[in-house]
Amino acid sequence: MSLIELLDTSLRGRPDAIGLEYDGHTYTFGELESRSNRLAQYLIAEGFGPGDRLCVYLANCVEMIDLYLACIKAGIIFVPINILYREREISHILRDSEPRAVVREQTKDDLRAGMEKSPDARPAVRLDGDAPAGIIYTSGTTGTSKGALLSHDNFAANAANLLEAWQITSDDRLLLPLPLFHVHGLGNGVHCWLASGCRMRLLERFIHQTIRDVFFDFRPTLFFGVPTMYVRLLDFDADSAGRIGEFMRLFVSGSAPLPGAVLEEFRKLFGHTILERYGMSETLMNMSNPYVGERRPGTVGLPLPGVSVRLVEGEIYLQGPNVFRGYWKNEDATRAAFVDGFFRTGDLATRSSDGYYTLCGRKSDLIISAGFNIYPREIEEFLQTQPEIAEAAVIGAPDPLRGEVPVAYVVPRQSLDEEAVIARCRDAMASFKVPRKLVVVEKLPRNALGKIQKYLL
Repeated sequence: MSLIELLDTSLRGRPDAIGLEYDGHTYTFGELESRSNRLAQYLIAEGFGPGDRLCVYLANCVEMIDLYLACIKAGIIFVPINILYREREISHILRDSEPRAVVREQTKDDLRAGMEKSPDARPAVRLDGDAPAGIIYTSGTTGTSKGALLSHDNFAANAANLLEAWQITSDDRLLLPLPLFHVHGLGNGVHCWLASGCRMRLLERFIHQTIRDVFFDFRPTLFFGVPTMYVRLLDFDADSAGRIGEFMRLFVSGSAPLPGAVLEEFRKLFGHTILERYGMSETLMNMSNPYVGERRPGTVGLPLPGVSVRLVEGEIYLQGPNVFRGYWKNEDATRAAFVDGFFRTGDLATRSSDGYYTLCGRKSDLIISAGFNIYPREIEEFLQTQPEIAEAAVIGAPDPLRGEVPVAYVVPRQSLDEEAVIARCRDAMASFKVPRKLVVVEKLPRNALGKIQKYLL
């Protein structure tokens, strides 16, 4: 089944059902089908053909969904750009992807005018599952981003897996505050919504001052978020959290590690155990805690159906229909990324005897101190259980004797005594893991999805 055939269960199969809410307006699946047909016809009339790239630099909006659907119908490669990026980062993507055009907020009126004069007929473009659907640029946590080329089959396999794994149906109501320029919002949110035929309310962004009212107004059953959002939800009063928990079915977290302390506090407040999973721009979703069964704190669960996993010196290697074919115009990086058909993720993990995986951090983040391997996440998890620390990030600092030693950057909840915290670390972990220094900062550098950019520390 091709990607568009999977989405046609809603676009053509439920034309009169309301599928989308955005900014006070509602849209039926039939309206979304018509809008994207006309936009696809307009793009073709403007000279676009299969394989051409269209860069999209937009905040969440209906037009972004129109553009994505138009692209996959016409065989155009959709290239979303992080709206937080500035000239240097945007210029890199434009040079690398060589798009035929760029859509920005200033060009939306031209798109609307083009749609209005174009025929409402799906383009007669034949595509197979190997056809490229999108180029998703990696979040750049280690510097210059690379373009992961994802196929129609990659997106379709991911959507089918998640619908089954998380039991998503047309009866669900999805609240989506995630940016659509990222695979979390696009690959999971948009595809799960359209493949299931559920009703989705798309937010331009997550605003913690108003999100409580949004929950009560829309009454979702399904919420996809990142850890920083769940930390904000912990500010809800117990009564509101309990009432939200009554109509919610599933909270899912990803894109960055979820601290175990947040999961436990959230469970007590909302009556739900957040489901944590593991994915990447290059692979979409790889693992998930079970919907039915133990959602184990601190783990990302078990491999999804069809995903093969190897641990090679602690690094996760992946193979499956979700895994991309390679990086756009970067054969050297592609060759380096694959070994015997398995994608080298750069993520380190351990596997329990019953198959649950726990992420230990990036291979590039591994600290080797006097021959000992130190996984920063272990130290970060402990620091974040301390009452005076809200967030923590641990990196390796050069040391003439040991090579590297761990240093912790912490965001305090209140004034803290560095020596007292260090003493607690000594009591809780091996001496070589104890941070040699605590650096107090107002906030940690993060990308748009909340992932800490350690290379900036």
